[in-house]
Formats: sequence, C-alpha cells, structure tokens
Amino acid sequence: MVNSESFRHLYPFKSRFLNIEGHQYHYVDEGKGEVLLMLHGNPTWSFYWRNLIAHFSKKYRVIAPDHMGCGLSSKPQSYSYTLATHIDNLTKLIEHLNLTNITLFMHDWGGPIGMGYAVQHKTNVRRFVIFNTAAFLDFERKLDMPKRIKLCALPLFGDLAVRGFNSFVRGALWMAITHKERLTSDIKQGYLAPYDSYKNRIAVLRFIQDIPWHPGIPSYTILEHITHELKNFENHPVTLIWGEKDFCFTHRFLMAWEDHFPYASVKLIPDAGHYVVEDAYDRIIPWVETFLARNPL
Repeated sequence: MVNSESFRHLYPFKSRFLNIEGHQYHYVDEGKGEVLLMLHGNPTWSFYWRNLIAHFSKKYRVIAPDHMGCGLSSKPQSYSYTLATHIDNLTKLIEHLNLTNITLFMHDWGGPIGMGYAVQHKTNVRRFVIFNTAAFLDFERKLDMPKRIKLCALPLFGDLAVRGFNSFVRGALWMAITHKERLTSDIKQGYLAPYDSYKNRIAVLRFIQDIPWHPGIPSYTILEHITHELKNFENHPVTLIWGEKDFCFTHRFLMAWEDHFPYASVKLIPDAGHYVVEDAYDRIIPWVETFLARNPL
C-alpha cells in the first residue's frame, strides 16, 4: 500500500481498480464527455498527469491508468512486464470501460503502449497528443538511448542501481525536470512514494530491460510493426509537444516523429526537460485546448 498522505492534496482523484488475472490495475476516471486517455512512462505514474487531469476533466472524460507495477497498481514479482503485456492490459481497461473515439496523450513508454493499442484498433483512436517519446525504430537517424540508461539494463548492475539504490527514480527527478523550483517536497514525494522499496521498483527495471536495444528484446518486434503501421494515421490530428532539454528523447526523436507525421502541429518548449508536463503544464494546457477545439470529433 502506497502512503499517499503527503501528496493526496495534489492528486485528489478517486482511485479505481480493474482486476486483471488477480492483480489490481489502478486508474482514475474523472469528468464527462469526449475521452482523453493519458498514458505515463517510466519511472512515473498517473500522478504525472495530475494538472492536466484537474483541468481537462471539467469538460472531458479523462482517464489515466498506472501500468502494472507502477503507481498505485499491483507490483507482482513474477510477472511479464513486457510491452505486449502493457498493451494487453490497456486494451482490457478500454474494453471494460467501453471507451470509444479516444484521444491519446502519450509520454515516454506511454508512446509505445498507446500506439501499440492504436495500430490494433485503428478506428477507435481519433487524435494524438504526443510528448517526448518514441514509438518506432529509426535506423536512418540511428536514434539511441543514453549510455547511462543502457547500463541500468545490465542484469547485476541494473538490479543494484535501479532496485537497490533507487537511482533511476531519484535520478529522473534531478535530470528530467528543468524547473526544480517547482519541485516541492510534496511533489517529489508523489513521484517517489510508489517506488519506496526494492520489491516496488521491479517494473522500473523491467521497463528499462525491455527497451529495444536489439532484435532479441521482446519489444523490438512490436515496435517494428508499429513503425510500419504509423502511415495508417496520416489523416488523424496530431500535435507534438516537446521539451527541448530532454537528455533522453532529444530533438532527433522529434524530427523522426515529424517524418512520420509531417502535418502535425508542434509546440516546442525550449526550457523544459523530459518531464515536460511537470515543467510546463501551464503552457501546455492552452495549446492542447486549442488543438482539441480545432480538431473536433
């Protein structure tokens, strides 16, 4: 059980759970109207979207799950924490809630998970709001992750650093947020609380180990398929919102998205890092409001 006392005032949403094969898949479901589905990355959780949830739920139905092993979801120790499983869990939630005409908000691992669902259910996703992520393999640009993340994928080192010393969650708070003056102790605790023990950090490590470094990684084949299927969304409204100070998903990743979606509107935020929504939610909200209004369902 996550101790949420210190940050619940920042995340005042009702917790809901879907039982998936005996494990509890947490999500929030706020507001009424068109569906905005917000998918977080690693090592965050739906807390990352809290400011957007609070704002957009006044007019839309906003749903934000915690991937299994993340946030307030169960953290089973013997579990297939793969991209395929995360996509399957998201599909189960969408079917359980009977969600249609979805607008996907995707950050970090939320990109492959959301696009993994989209390519399987092309008619059910209508708009894309994309933040500092990748959902493709791009050999021409030779896109790659930083070496420090690669090190965390190593079996012994990764287990010690990520699960033992919590270096990935803590390191992200230092490296992924530019405006550290916004990072109050309560916000910091909101990001740290779900990952407060060796056991509770299992999904953090498994996500790193599923990054498609080479064809032998389970996620590689799925991302290869997604890459070929992105052309099917050429008529969908897309906006790309990018923190320019991202140490991980650099400007080259944004350029690759623009290759796939050359018609997308782009919002560059020069002073924001990888946690772009944390750094600049107050500038992101009006941009997204305009994007949704200009692209009605």
